Amino acid sequence: MKFKEKYLAGELPFEAIDKYIEDWGNSDETCTLREYLGLNAEEEDVWISDSDEALQELLDKQKK
Repeated sequence: MKFKEKYLAGELPFEAIDKYIEDWGNSDETCTLREYLGLNAEEEDVWISDSDEALQELLDKQKK
C-alpha cells in the first residue's frame, strides 16, 4: 500500500510521509515521488505550491 492509502485508512499519521520520502530517495524506484506516495496531480500541486498542512487537509477530506 502507498502512503496515501495507509493514511486514509488511519493506519499511520501524516508525519509518516517524511519516512516515505526518505525511503523513496534511498531506493532504486523509477517512479516519481508522487506515484510512490500514491498522490494524484491535484494533491501534488497543493503540496508543492502550498504546504504539508494543505496536503494533509486535502487528504483529511477524503477520509472515510
